[in-house]
Amino acid sequence: MNFYDLSAKSPSGEIIKMSDFKDKAVLIVNTATKCGLAPQFKGLEKLHQNYKDKGLVVLGFPSNQFMNQEPETNDTIVQACQINHGVTFQLTEKIDVNGKNTHPVYKYLKKELGGFLGSKIKWNFTKFLITPEGKAFKRYGPTTKPDKIEADIVEVMG
Repeated sequence: MNFYDLSAKSPSGEIIKMSDFKDKAVLIVNTATKCGLAPQFKGLEKLHQNYKDKGLVVLGFPSNQFMNQEPETNDTIVQACQINHGVTFQLTEKIDVNGKNTHPVYKYLKKELGGFLGSKIKWNFTKFLITPEGKAFKRYGPTTKPDKIEADIVEVMG
């Protein structure tokens, strides 16, 4: 399976093709608006603002699989992220990151970059960096703040 063969849906149901991100670095994050780590939205948005014109795409994949910390619906998720966290980067519809209904993007990411104690996503705000060539570069734990990923982003963007 190739990263560029995958797609996701926006909260409004439009197809987001990963192939649209060829030649860009992509930072994928499973998000949750009510998580204690939600302040990371601001750091993710800062990365988006600083590097969107230099070849970075930040993609937030909302998930409610960890203690119901994403109660928003696909209809309200974008607004909640904008109002509460200033988010302007692309969000997808709510997805599963673990279990039998794991989204194909997360199946791919977990296969390519297994985590500590296996590939399962342990919590919200697990991050994956994809190179501009579509290769899974690195996985970051939930507590890794976005600014700590900046050097790797700059490196993969060349």
